[in-house]
Amino acid sequence: MAFGLQREELQRWKSAVENGEIAFLTHFWYDPRFPDAKTVTKVGCSDLDKLEKWGRGYGLKKDWIDHHNGYPHFDLMGTRQQEILNRENKIEQLEKLMKKGRNR
Repeated sequence: MAFGLQREELQRWKSAVENGEIAFLTHFWYDPRFPDAKTVTKVGCSDLDKLEKWGRGYGLKKDWIDHHNGYPHFDLMGTRQQEILNRENKIEQLEKLMKKGRNR
């Protein structure tokens, strides 16, 4: 279940994914299978070869690509999420979300 996500952010992410871009979307998240994960970053791209190659660079397996609702993506959580966002210069997404969460 997703929280803290603006409709415009989701639409921008979907559009970028559809256009074959590597797109990042970070939001609050709850799934009882992962009780310690409070956020998730979805890294998507409709070009599966491009997404697979990108993921391989971070040790992610092709089998981990989620094809939910026609938007192929990797789900990043925890330490791996932080490491990849740092390396991709996207850590501000997670920091902004965490700051927002502390103010609630």
